Amino acid sequence: MNVSDERTVSLWASLRVMPDATPLTGNDEADVVVIGSGIAGLSVAYELALAGQKVDVIDRGQIGSGMTARTTAHLSSICDDYFSKLIDLRGRDLARRFYESQSAAIDRIEAIRVTEGIDCDFRRVDGFLFPSSQGEETDLKREFDAALRIGAAVEKVTGLPFAGCAATPALRYASQATFHPLKYLRGLTAGIRARGGKLFCDTVVEQVEETEGGVRVSTDSGFSITGKWAVVATNSPINDRVAIHTKQAPYRTYAMAFEIERGAIADGLYWDMEDPYHYVRLQPGDGATDFLIVGGEDHKTGAVDDAGERFAALTAWTRRLMPDIGAETHRWSGQVMETIDYAAFIGRNPGNQRVFVITGDSGEGMTHGVVASLLIRDLVLNGDSPWRELYEPSRKTPRAIGDYLMENATAIKNFAEYVAPGELDSVNKLQPGEGAIVREGLTKIAAFRTEAGVLYKQSASCTHIGCHVHWNSLERCWDCPCHGSHFAVDGTALNGPAVSPLAGI
Repeated sequence: MNVSDERTVSLWASLRVMPDATPLTGNDEADVVVIGSGIAGLSVAYELALAGQKVDVIDRGQIGSGMTARTTAHLSSICDDYFSKLIDLRGRDLARRFYESQSAAIDRIEAIRVTEGIDCDFRRVDGFLFPSSQGEETDLKREFDAALRIGAAVEKVTGLPFAGCAATPALRYASQATFHPLKYLRGLTAGIRARGGKLFCDTVVEQVEETEGGVRVSTDSGFSITGKWAVVATNSPINDRVAIHTKQAPYRTYAMAFEIERGAIADGLYWDMEDPYHYVRLQPGDGATDFLIVGGEDHKTGAVDDAGERFAALTAWTRRLMPDIGAETHRWSGQVMETIDYAAFIGRNPGNQRVFVITGDSGEGMTHGVVASLLIRDLVLNGDSPWRELYEPSRKTPRAIGDYLMENATAIKNFAEYVAPGELDSVNKLQPGEGAIVREGLTKIAAFRTEAGVLYKQSASCTHIGCHVHWNSLERCWDCPCHGSHFAVDGTALNGPAVSPLAGI
């Protein structure tokens, strides 16, 4: 039984990308096996199917129901962590390639939308970066100079369509975009199917291995798919225990949607410079009302369990800038994987020749996913890509050693939690609807009691490498702070890198 009571629902979640998908029910063969059906997995599958490859896509849940369904869907070519920092870490040439590749991703989405006739609310808009205080105006100038150094289209402007911001300086980046992510994924699945691709839902992949001249992808149902290539596109990769995971960290991000009168603010993407920062966009609604989507208030996954305060802060920030905003309609959260040098890990999985990995979205999962489809297509068909070095999964970034040590300290501190007391000293103290870590002798228990009084007890040890899980009361699941695994209250693995469920007690 999979008890994964989703407490929050995104603005997109009511749309089923592929409601007629079925699980894998027998062995199969393909040229390319793609694990994961978010924008990264489906974009790769589309490009390779378009090139004549026989493609199978597998997902542990419904098609398109993972982290892509929890995005705010900004399509931006601007580095989420600032171009100035990217230049410092990787140099001007690679920073320029970052901008070029992210721009190419937006262009590709626009082209596919036309080719496949996808009605997904795609539109080109300007992006605006603005300071939240006078002290950040120096940072704004720094980013203006950095953008010019790499050839990005940018200009200084004054004034934003928010309360008290008539004289606020900002940077305007042209040719950004936005869309409805699940409408777009629905169009991709149709394009994949039309070219002979197969998509399987509710199928858990347990192992991805290279064979002589190919790959084998094995599932928990006992069936497998053999092929020439495998692509792991599972937010946090399920096929690796160390090489990638030590160079990125999971962060939880929050989003809300509010009603807003159409035309109240100019359509665009807006980002402030607070830490953690906030981001705003519009989504067309029906009649005279649109949706304003605001996101931010990020924190390290599992570090705190204070979602109520995060949403309250988002609401206060939004209503301060837009006092006439309407009612809240949706609230949700998602997970982003932040790399130590701001670019995703896309390419051959370290130690493999025929297994590719896509991870490290760094807050730009929509464009990184499409960059991955172009890069991996080129590697499969041509053996190389002009962006290979930038996104190389096995790369080392010596200048990011400080962030590397800081993020890996989380795992070291986490294991010490096993000797600490539990949050409760007995499961009998659990209230209905409450989850907590309970010590029973030498064992730490992840315990949850339903409103009906049913008690679930599992080991608190993540099945990836054994980190200590934390309760997430918002999404009502167990989060692993080390590498981003999520587990349902019954222990079922919901998000990689963990594949196996929490051990029963």
